[in-house]
Amino acid sequence: MDTSPNVIGVPASCIFCEVVAGRVAAFEVLRDDVAVAFLDKSPLFAGHTLVIPLRHVETLADLEAREIGPYFQRVRAVAAAMPEALGAGGTFVANNNVVSQSVPHLHVHVVPRTRGDGLRGFFWPRRRYADGEAEAYAERLRTALAATG
Repeated sequence: MDTSPNVIGVPASCIFCEVVAGRVAAFEVLRDDVAVAFLDKSPLFAGHTLVIPLRHVETLADLEAREIGPYFQRVRAVAAAMPEALGAGGTFVANNNVVSQSVPHLHVHVVPRTRGDGLRGFFWPRRRYADGEAEAYAERLRTALAATG
């Protein structure tokens, strides 16, 4: 695997940087000058979204202080949109730093939750989207985010 930098400090193999650059397709629900939010390819539940900063940083601690507020405003917007857009009772918001961080690019998981959904502790059974399901969930989230401005 090529890990040589393609931009200062950015490994050539960062899949999330490839999403930011538009070279890897993702079911995006939000994209602006701060972050990109897209559906997780192996979601806990349908609508499970990852929010990543445009700039490559590996962990939350690597994010500059001035970037924290704008970044988490996007995380908050996605979390706020999910209940109405997806019929969820609430959300689970999580961030791994290094340990259990499958991609070394900062990302926050925003997961729709309902009572009795089966999520217990840190045992998270994953699922796959059925054909056409991911686009439908992404569209619902995009619509809800657009309505909130």
